[in-house]
Amino acid sequence: MAKLTKEDFISSLKEMNLLEIKELVDAMKEEFGVDPSAVAVAAPVAGGSADAAPSVVTVSIADAGAAKVGVIKVVKEITGLGLKEAKDIVDNNGVVKENIPTAEADEIKAKLEEAGATVEVK
Repeated sequence: MAKLTKEDFISSLKEMNLLEIKELVDAMKEEFGVDPSAVAVAAPVAGGSADAAPSVVTVSIADAGAAKVGVIKVVKEITGLGLKEAKDIVDNNGVVKENIPTAEADEIKAKLEEAGATVEVK
């Protein structure tokens, strides 16, 4: 079996939707006993200073607001998920995107707030 390069792996990830990536992370947890998202977040913190701003963040919805349909459409557009999955995220005040650069998080936050949602960036 040919070895998969980092570039091939990243290219494959770009073609996946958020639900498929979550399933991949869960499978990696089960297979290797390690949470890859925890390792990715912990690595920069271990080497950086304690007061440095995080380089990767998670964007989640705190409240969908009155214009919930508009927020669902924006979540669907951002994540590439289907309508039902996007609605589930909005209804459950779920995570829109995880482990993304702060610049991308700011763009997503602006889009969601424009649609009427209250957003948390952690």
